Amino acid sequence: MTPDRLNRPSGPARVGIGGPVGSGKTALLELLVAGFARRGRSVSVITNDLVTTEDAERVRRSGLIDPARVLAVEAGGCPHTVIREDPSLNLAAADELEADFPDTELILIESGGDNLASTFSRDLVDFWMFVIDVAGGDDIPRKRGPGVLRCDLLVVNKVDLAPHVGVDLARLLDDAGQVRDGRPVIATDARHGVGIEDLLDHLVHEVLFV
Repeated sequence: MTPDRLNRPSGPARVGIGGPVGSGKTALLELLVAGFARRGRSVSVITNDLVTTEDAERVRRSGLIDPARVLAVEAGGCPHTVIREDPSLNLAAADELEADFPDTELILIESGGDNLASTFSRDLVDFWMFVIDVAGGDDIPRKRGPGVLRCDLLVVNKVDLAPHVGVDLARLLDDAGQVRDGRPVIATDARHGVGIEDLLDHLVHEVLFV
């Protein structure tokens, strides 16, 4: 069990999903919800948007999860604040989901779209992933943003677009592994479901300890 889980009362594990706008966080979130359901795991969701509840409504309408298990946090103009400096709104939402759905094993917390400096507070999450996409360029890992460097898992999404946007995918993945000192990097194509089982396996092993 991770030190973060040992330092707070027992309850569902909390996994953060961060990354820039348009990297595919919500699409991956939906695939994770569906994948955990197939594996018989009970999941709840918190989304963070700037001034709307659009991502939460999208997940509720997906039919993949009981809509009551999806809560929205409006982050205002600083999406990083509510997941890092002052995560109280997200902590309250997590407590509400835990109270209303005591069978929850895992709470997925999607951040609002931010930049490469976005990170999660360890008071909020036990584990967090950072999602980038190849359309942002193959130099993203070399920029060494805190999100890329500090996350527990780096997800490189939209790998199917690499040949269409002039990105050397092999180099991008190699650079990512180097700047992260060999810590986990998983390549995905959410649109076609590529890499999702690997992502689920990683979370089940590292977070649910199964």
